[in-house]
Amino acid sequence: MTTIKQDDLIESVADALQYISYYHPVDFIQAVNAAYEKEESKAAKDAMAQILINSRMCAEGHRPICQDTGIVTVFIKVGMDVQWDAELSVADMINEGVRKAYNHPDNKLRASIMADPAGARKNTGDNTPAVIHMEIVKGDKVDIQVAAKGGGSEAKSKFVMLNPSDDIVDWVVKTVPSMGAGWCPPGMLGIGIGGTAEKAMVMAKESLMDPVDIHELKARGAKSKIEELRLEIFEQVNNLGIGAQGLGGLTTVLDVKINDYPTHAANKPVAMIPNCAATRHAHFVLNGSGPALQTPPNLDDWPKVTWDVGPSARRVNLDTVTSEDIKEWQPGETVLLSGKMLTGRDAAHKKIQDLFEKGEPLPDGVDFKNRFIYYVGPVDAVREEVVGPAGPTTATRMDKFTEMMLDKTGLIGMVGKAERGPMGIDAIKKHKAVYLMAVGGAAYLVSKAITDSKVIAFPELGMEAIHEFEVKDMPVTVAVDVNGNSVHKTGPQEWQKIILQRKSAK
Repeated sequence: MTTIKQDDLIESVADALQYISYYHPVDFIQAVNAAYEKEESKAAKDAMAQILINSRMCAEGHRPICQDTGIVTVFIKVGMDVQWDAELSVADMINEGVRKAYNHPDNKLRASIMADPAGARKNTGDNTPAVIHMEIVKGDKVDIQVAAKGGGSEAKSKFVMLNPSDDIVDWVVKTVPSMGAGWCPPGMLGIGIGGTAEKAMVMAKESLMDPVDIHELKARGAKSKIEELRLEIFEQVNNLGIGAQGLGGLTTVLDVKINDYPTHAANKPVAMIPNCAATRHAHFVLNGSGPALQTPPNLDDWPKVTWDVGPSARRVNLDTVTSEDIKEWQPGETVLLSGKMLTGRDAAHKKIQDLFEKGEPLPDGVDFKNRFIYYVGPVDAVREEVVGPAGPTTATRMDKFTEMMLDKTGLIGMVGKAERGPMGIDAIKKHKAVYLMAVGGAAYLVSKAITDSKVIAFPELGMEAIHEFEVKDMPVTVAVDVNGNSVHKTGPQEWQKIILQRKSAK
């Protein structure tokens, strides 16, 4: 019989969550580097360079890889011969570990969890509670896998109840393009097949805890139907040409993971959950000897990538830019932003909408006339920082507010991640505005371009408050120009053609 102490579980969870906030799994970062080395699309290669540089910076500086430090998911297997020396329940111990990790004074992580999700949506303040999957198994140890899952990639989760005769690969290949780029490719696809609806979803999530090994599988060859599916899905999804950040390129997925389970004769449940460029997970075992703390990786395993925007980048002063100036900007062009811009996400946009509907003015100091808005919810600053990691959030969530913002505020530009939907593009085209894309998964790198930050409205929203940032040479890409041309449409179309032509020529 093994005795596990309360503090050992709490300390182990807290340590793992801090660890994964700034260390990518080494296998994952090496897979991104391999994709970067072979990438031929300049836009995709530049995006992966920023992801790799950001990863190394975070590993060295012990700051979050992504401003979205995730919803905590825990898979815990408790041996039947384990007893607890604890006053708290297992779930409460895990949540205390989460609370401790997210409030760490040297590396405070963003609290993103909303209680009363269908109602007031009030932030819990410490990122609790975690989503916990617990299983009682044989043995005298406690085996725990901890992950921090970003909301952008989680939002792209898919489920379908196929007929037994339906083809899984066809469904995946049809579905991945509908996910857009909000899941920040390149990443992994976790797939669960069988069981029931909820079982398939849990299997898909748990499969993402496994290491990247698709190339080893490809080299030795498939030995089961599941391995055949992994290889086929991997090839066909990459043939889509979606590429890093959805800009078009050779690599969309780095691996495909599949777990399966027996199912009813009438059903074929299939769940698919992507992991993003901020893939974060850790594994540890408690055996009664004390807390299980993570061992820092060797930073020599991180690639030494450099990135230069080059002489062709357009330098823009946000304090003087006009609606006439932005008409010259071309889709896919690299732009370096300097000057002041405002921030705002879902909650701020909703408050602005409510003010307009009541006939009330914007808060003092909030003026969007001829200005740009950055869709971001930054991490709190620590030590000498002006602001913590401040990467972009998914822009499509703001599409329903875009017409209002462009029509009523004088806004001329937006910065976010991923593509814009038809509603957003129509508004951009109508008002001759622009949308610029920053790289998701490069939050710490982006934050280094921010030289000043202050909250100017809605402080009660926490990380969703409106800030005014001053930036210096913040790198972005023109994703939608004033004519409504979107690189998230043209890029993947171009690279899908290139990939298919090469395969046909073989």
